[in-house]
Amino acid sequence: PPSPSPPSEPPGTVTGSPAVTTPVLPSPEAPWRAGLRSARANLIPGLFIQVFAVTLASTYFQVAAVQEALVGLIALRARLGFGYSFLSTAFFGGLLPLLYLWTLPANRRRFSPRQGLALVVFWGIKGMEVDLLYRILAFTVGEGCAVGTIVIKVLIDQLIYCPLIAMPGTWIGYRWIEYGFRWSAVWAQVRRRGWFMQDLLPLMIANFGVWLPAAILIYILPTPLQLPMQNLVLCFFTLMVAHLSQKRPAL
Repeated sequence: PPSPSPPSEPPGTVTGSPAVTTPVLPSPEAPWRAGLRSARANLIPGLFIQVFAVTLASTYFQVAAVQEALVGLIALRARLGFGYSFLSTAFFGGLLPLLYLWTLPANRRRFSPRQGLALVVFWGIKGMEVDLLYRILAFTVGEGCAVGTIVIKVLIDQLIYCPLIAMPGTWIGYRWIEYGFRWSAVWAQVRRRGWFMQDLLPLMIANFGVWLPAAILIYILPTPLQLPMQNLVLCFFTLMVAHLSQKRPAL
């Protein structure tokens, strides 16, 4: 299961920004419109990722060569444990999207090197959190791809973990980095009237659009391959969240 980023004008964003920021009033855009705006802007890359994920999941069960190719990945995960979770998710969720954004002239000042490093570390920690979730669900709900097992895991993932832990944690982490590591600025945003409707709800809407179908594919796979699949979708989702949050200026 998923990253916001800073506005183009202000400094400090999920990756970096200039040095001086001018406060701007919150956008009056409706939460559902903000979520759909982000989803539309990333429709083509999103479809590509979903098609790739479906292809990988289906070929895993149908092509022996694919299973053999992934044996090494499964062995590496078993050997490194949560170290693999950290490194893999830091790379796919933090470093790759960051490098991509830095290739775009309009985004080069959005994320300073210090903010970029913090973002990579942030996603590494989130990777261990997600891996722990998958391990807990495998232990409590069970392994295998029976319909009932998948449904229960997806419901816990999307209706409990994402809205209560993943989304708020991601928003706070990104804002903290975006606002130059100032908790006071983050707290000011949380206390602002309409914070949930204007900031968190659009993120949740975008989240369901990407992660609901992705979660189904993730839980179809064996537990050792669930995090690698999640990392592929996450790489796209971090770009979506960055687009979604760029209308919110730092304080």
